[in-house]
Amino acid sequence: MARYLIGMTGASGSAYGVDLVKRCPGEKYLVLSDWGRQVLHAETGLKVSDLEAHVKKVFLDNDLAAPFASGSNRYAAYVIVPCSISTVAKIAAGIADTLITRAAAVAIKERMRMVVCVRETPLSSIALEGLLRLAREGVVVMPISPPSYRNPESVDQLVTGFTDKILGVLGEASGPGWREAELE
Repeated sequence: MARYLIGMTGASGSAYGVDLVKRCPGEKYLVLSDWGRQVLHAETGLKVSDLEAHVKKVFLDNDLAAPFASGSNRYAAYVIVPCSISTVAKIAAGIADTLITRAAAVAIKERMRMVVCVRETPLSSIALEGLLRLAREGVVVMPISPPSYRNPESVDQLVTGFTDKILGVLGEASGPGWREAELE
């Protein structure tokens, strides 16, 4: 069974993190920044306790003694969704002062799969340089850009469409691709 670490920061877009937490198979662990907790509640009305049933354990972002602060605890992938540009900047600069940024530093140094889903727009050249730096280190950069080819009729369908893209990057089963029926 695959093990996943999911981080949620204070960028807008908590619905994407919630959907991934609920739909990603395997053994999941969750860490939210303080702002991530606030945005989660502001955008969805949910509290961290509402997500606990979907994960094996929730860690505090200030817990630098947590198991994922060490490279000896392996996982299939680390996904930060949503990932703020501030978090990208810290990771790209090698700042590992929270569990979210320390786990990212570990993932990069240990060459474990890592995905950052940024939601902010527009992006400054500083933000783009940080994302480029992460991409050069092997991090998959996925701006939150839900697909429209399924003709979504609701916000939930947009969220699901993007989560399917994350699941596909992780190698997990996801929804149908564009014109997939034509492959038959």
